[in-house]
Amino acid sequence: MDLRVLAVMALLTVAMYTHVSYAKPISLVERCWCRSTVNTVPQRTIRELRFLNTPNCPFQVIARLKNSREVCINPETKWLQQYLKNALNKIKKNKKQPN
Repeated sequence: MDLRVLAVMALLTVAMYTHVSYAKPISLVERCWCRSTVNTVPQRTIRELRFLNTPNCPFQVIARLKNSREVCINPETKWLQQYLKNALNKIKKNKKQPN
């Protein structure tokens, strides 16, 4: 299985099962990691993708680039939607195959 797919699925699993504390300091209640997003990031420059889903913020996708910069990617970006769809299909396909 592709290492990137495993990394994406691990991040999604952690994001889904992470305990969210509703008792936050007032200063952090309205703070989101991504205040602005970009629509165009060359895929070849991305080293890692992280997914954040918090109660007070919309779904956020953070890309760590090869130059160690982090940018927030618009989750509605077409290539990202296709990437996630392909990753999920690949996992479903692998689950159906007998060991």
